Amino acid sequence: MKIKHSILFVAFVIVVGLYWSCSPSPRYHKKRTLEGHVTISGAFALYPMATLWAEEFRKLYPEVEIDITAGGSGKGITDVLSGMVDLAMVSRDISSEEIAKGAWKIGVVMDAVVPIISSANPLVDTLLQKGLTPNQLQQIFVSQTITEWDEVIASADAMHINVYTRSDACGAAEMWAKFLHARQEMLAGVGVYGDPGITIAVKNDPQAIGYNNLIFAYDLKTKRPFSGITIIPIDLNENGIIERKEDFYEHLDSLQHAIQQGRYPSPPARMLYFVSKGKPKQRVVNEFLKWILTEGQQYVAASGYVSLPNEQRLAELSKVRLILKPLHRHKAKDTLNH
Repeated sequence: MKIKHSILFVAFVIVVGLYWSCSPSPRYHKKRTLEGHVTISGAFALYPMATLWAEEFRKLYPEVEIDITAGGSGKGITDVLSGMVDLAMVSRDISSEEIAKGAWKIGVVMDAVVPIISSANPLVDTLLQKGLTPNQLQQIFVSQTITEWDEVIASADAMHINVYTRSDACGAAEMWAKFLHARQEMLAGVGVYGDPGITIAVKNDPQAIGYNNLIFAYDLKTKRPFSGITIIPIDLNENGIIERKEDFYEHLDSLQHAIQQGRYPSPPARMLYFVSKGKPKQRVVNEFLKWILTEGQQYVAASGYVSLPNEQRLAELSKVRLILKPLHRHKAKDTLNH
């Protein structure tokens, strides 16, 4: 009898495994009732997406409350590990020290950091044609061996480069620094708090250069860069000209496609995470995460982010599945819907 039950259980696990691995588009199955309170803090990069997800999720479950505040990845990690919030929004890698303290992560969407200048920069047309190489960006943001725009464009008049960076502990700065083989504290420039602050500072300074997350660089209505700022292409092969395969910055859709295909480098392209202290035990938190990785993905592209490749999404979704237990036959069908 024990052998029979074991065989049935193995068969059940195989069926469920095939269901998840073969499903091209995993669906979310609404529960009859769900209530609870979810608290979230952290990265500016994920804040707009998380806010929209919360609004749509509450349409399914009006009894659920979700409170979200932005303050940077560093604050989110501190809050979640101290037990102040249920989830942290994090736009960088999770350190081994944070994992040792109990940080549990789940990837929910992709994003990227891009270099920006003011559209009032007199060299904007030339910079769009030539771009900036990773080495030039490193010399501007880290070593500061390039401090004048005429050192980048030889024909330009002497004009100082005003560098802007982030003053808060954030994923955007860490990913940008990592792309330049540095750490956030090594980035030069005037420190500005938050993504919106960087956008405003660069827009108002014709000599400026900075960096920003996609959603703070592109207008989601037009899918073009925000009025007043210009995205500078990265000359990845360093040949002094932006070739067709590198020219995907003018429209958000084309850049999103380049990120998904791996044509935009990672970093500064990156995964965005929700992080909890240990695997979440609250039913409402688990349901929220499962919904995000299924039905919630339909809102991603229009919100300025990049959906996870299906294989990656299934891998992340597996982290919040219920642990399989031996079940009676009449319960197996219900379990497939979780």
